[in-house]
Amino acid sequence: MMNNMNWLAVAPEILLLTMACVVAMVDLWVTHPRRTPTYVLTQLSLAAVALLHLAYFNDGFTLYAMQRMVVADPMGNLLGFFATVAVMITLAYARPYAAERDMLKGELFTLAMFSLLGISVMLSANNFLVIYLGLELMSLSLYALTAMRRDNLNATEAAMKYFVLGALASGFLLYGLSMMYGATGSLEISEVFKAIGTGQINKAVLTFGLVFIVAGLGFKLGAVPFHMWVPDVYQGAPTAVTLLIGGAPKLAAFAVTIRLLVEGLLGLAVDWQEMLVVLSVGSMALGNLAAIAQTNLKRMLAYSTIAQMGFMLLGLCSGVVNNNTLSAANAYSSSMFYVVAYVLTTLGTFGIIMLLSRQGFESEQIEDLKGLARRNPWYAAVMAIFMFSLAGIPPTIGFYAKLSVLQALVSTNVAGYIWLAVVAVLLSLVGAYYYLRLVKVMYFDEPAESAPIVASGDVRALLSLNGAAVLLFGLLPGGLMALCAQAIVKALAT
Repeated sequence: MMNNMNWLAVAPEILLLTMACVVAMVDLWVTHPRRTPTYVLTQLSLAAVALLHLAYFNDGFTLYAMQRMVVADPMGNLLGFFATVAVMITLAYARPYAAERDMLKGELFTLAMFSLLGISVMLSANNFLVIYLGLELMSLSLYALTAMRRDNLNATEAAMKYFVLGALASGFLLYGLSMMYGATGSLEISEVFKAIGTGQINKAVLTFGLVFIVAGLGFKLGAVPFHMWVPDVYQGAPTAVTLLIGGAPKLAAFAVTIRLLVEGLLGLAVDWQEMLVVLSVGSMALGNLAAIAQTNLKRMLAYSTIAQMGFMLLGLCSGVVNNNTLSAANAYSSSMFYVVAYVLTTLGTFGIIMLLSRQGFESEQIEDLKGLARRNPWYAAVMAIFMFSLAGIPPTIGFYAKLSVLQALVSTNVAGYIWLAVVAVLLSLVGAYYYLRLVKVMYFDEPAESAPIVASGDVRALLSLNGAAVLLFGLLPGGLMALCAQAIVKALAT
């Protein structure tokens, strides 16, 4: 099913762009202090986009559009659905928090929608230029959101660091992509794959370009040694924006990694898998060890993110074994499941942090959680579920996500990968310490204050559902795992 300008393939993106512009216009006339009309319109628009992605995924087709620059396939649509839902949940958690900090303006909603549009463009890219276009649209929206509290020194400093290092990362990626274009003569991902398959291309140029591409992807994922921006931006940005940076964009970074490295450069898998092993082990080691020393909750979660992304990369390392791709679908779908599980858990974790923050007070230190079980047993229980999931303790989704990645490594029957799995388990045990320390602080320490925790009904219900989902998908992971496997198999087949 293919023609040159197939508008049907990009219907979700067109709807999202149109509604982002409509929301920006409508907000000019909104005087309600809680921005209710803007908020409701944004959520309804995002719900429509999510349903469209889901309908496309259920149809299971692969459509090429815009002279093959764009592809609408099951992987892009499934991740598009998850990313849109993640942004909807983020905005629901963020609304009370933003209202108390003079951030509840139309820009919060429109920039969130534009960052999601950038993510959608990245998910459906079949061309190097389209990937770059989506990446910049997402990144520029997030830079602006980070600096939204202009009177806050930490936020403006975080935005500057994010902008400078983000530009550096984009430069790396662009340079690598231009090397690939120079070597293969094409910007289209499938054409690059075919050109590399001929074996006629200068290997030195390919490898050189590949190093820059992996470095650019490492920046976007926040993997060591390209992780410098993550702790500072997570800590400095307003918590609502931290969640926008730490949630849906991780799905986009995963998708672009699959599009570039698997769909385009699978012929160079031997080279890039070795690079990813180094990034992965470095991220797990530094992330887990540095997180232990943190007293700031958001900074601790930033290092935890670095470690989690390292674990996710392990799945991508084991797709091609001894030049055969028999284990590819299993390996890549386990990584996809891992990143979805991570985003689901992160949404709830930052949701609780925003809930505990109030006017003039940021709940950012670990000691701010002291005695939470006595102040509100329900929120403490939900937060404990998220911590258990991040630590990989059953019966949460995080346990099954880690198990599926380890199973992908071990099932290769290659000694090196089995050792990698052992290292990953040992470093995860180190990580369990700082997650369980939070649980200990909530349940066994004396409360530092006794002020009641006030939350609106929708946030309470959403947090409870979020916690239930983390448990439910941990107990019954088969359905979500099957969806991820189905999406990856279709992506590899085209």
